[in-house]
Amino acid sequence: MSASQTPPPVPAVTGEDTPTLLVKIFGRDRPGITAGLFETLAAYSLDVIDIEQVVTRGRITLCALVTTPDGGVEGELRARLHTWAESMRLQAEIISGRGDNRPRGTGRSHVTVLGSPLTAEATAAVAARITGVGGNIDRIFRLAKYPVTAVEFAVSGAETEALRTALAPEAAALGVDVAVVASGLHRRAQRLVVMDVDSTLIQDEVIELFAAHAGCQEQVAEVTAAAMRGELDFEQSLHARVALLEGLDESVVDKVRAEVRLTPGARTLIRTLKRLGYQVGVVSGGFTQVTDDLKERLGLDFASANTLEIVDGKLTGRVVGEVVDRAGKARLLRRFAAQAGVPLAQTVAIGDGANDLDMLNTAGLGVAFNAKPVVQEAAHTAVNVPFLDTVLYLLGITREEVEAADAQA
Repeated sequence: MSASQTPPPVPAVTGEDTPTLLVKIFGRDRPGITAGLFETLAAYSLDVIDIEQVVTRGRITLCALVTTPDGGVEGELRARLHTWAESMRLQAEIISGRGDNRPRGTGRSHVTVLGSPLTAEATAAVAARITGVGGNIDRIFRLAKYPVTAVEFAVSGAETEALRTALAPEAAALGVDVAVVASGLHRRAQRLVVMDVDSTLIQDEVIELFAAHAGCQEQVAEVTAAAMRGELDFEQSLHARVALLEGLDESVVDKVRAEVRLTPGARTLIRTLKRLGYQVGVVSGGFTQVTDDLKERLGLDFASANTLEIVDGKLTGRVVGEVVDRAGKARLLRRFAAQAGVPLAQTVAIGDGANDLDMLNTAGLGVAFNAKPVVQEAAHTAVNVPFLDTVLYLLGITREEVEAADAQA
């Protein structure tokens, strides 16, 4: 720094005994309110300590915490603020005090509540549970109003695991979904999302679509359901079900691809994540004959599944290569993360069945999506609405951000 340059001023520290004013403005929202308030305050050379502004149904609440002016002009400032507020048809409340906001407690989390609808009863119960484990709700804001109502509570003073334990039974009893994730920079930095396919990315069980063409759909569906509940070894059940497909013509593959139905919100989820710089992959106990097609259609970065053996244009009733089972899904998540250059702590896994559990518990955030009870109990969080894009809200991405990204595309 040259001798002619003046070093920047060091910001003053607001101590506990520093006189401060809390200025609260509320009324009908219109352009220019925030600028007008701070233009009024600027005439008194005040320091701004904190600002909070909320607009709900066209009504604004604007709070500014500022230092008290020097020179005995506080009364003049108060009169001027009330005069300005009246000119804007607003109300003003000015409260004297000392210091900043009280320090937030240790242990910080984001509690996301999803409801369709979200009732006052459910909101009250969630808030009471947070308080019951020593948490303080610092802020609440809405993430989305469609296709579900999603609100987020910023909570301090309670550990994340304690909040999860307390809120899980409340959510089940009230019919809402509650997700608790630790606060921190990593929340927005989770740059790899890996999903199960059957009954997660898509609405169907692919092997049952094949079985329908082989005339054994009911038999296969019973075995599939038992495997997803964790009652059967997945690999054994896979071989037993695939054996029933022996002799099917390979033309059935194209028919099954055409029959696959994406879960509502699947395209929005993937499109939004990709625009935000995430990498997205799928792992499936189903078949590459379908997942490879999904990878191409949806622009996925990774895909892995079992492969049906086809010889002389016919399904042999066997799979070839490495079997993607419960342990295999977790192994593939690690492989994808390494290839993407993403730490496991910054990964998200989504699934519904017992064979997804290792993957969900390996990821930084494991989401049970419309999952079997055993999976909901073991995963980090659960979502029980039929829209896959609600997972975006667990990452702190609002509906408005999704719509803005779509508009710019």
